[in-house]
Amino acid sequence: MNATKLTLEMINNFLNAKKAWNISILELKNLTSIADYFIIANGSNKPHLKSLNEGLFKIIKDNGALQIGRSGTIESGWMILDAEGIMIHLFEEECRDFYDLEGLWGDAKRIHIGD
Repeated sequence: MNATKLTLEMINNFLNAKKAWNISILELKNLTSIADYFIIANGSNKPHLKSLNEGLFKIIKDNGALQIGRSGTIESGWMILDAEGIMIHLFEEECRDFYDLEGLWGDAKRIHIGD
């Protein structure tokens, strides 16, 4: 298993364990240079988003990422972590529906882990 796959799997497992829902993984390698992968997930509420964001930051840092970008706020309902070619989008449901990243990146390959 390559390092990127392991990282995707670790992030997916964390999100599942922490009760994030509607998790999607999109491969963007051949579509854009902004990221190799998007991981998109819903949190139940703002405290849940904060907890997911903080936990993911720790996991990514503990696994050797040298640079981790962070953007968005809890109040906005959309938080982003960006590291090692993987951009993780954490949404409240209404915000995710509004921005519809899966629709915007409709040509992206869907990655399934653990199915």
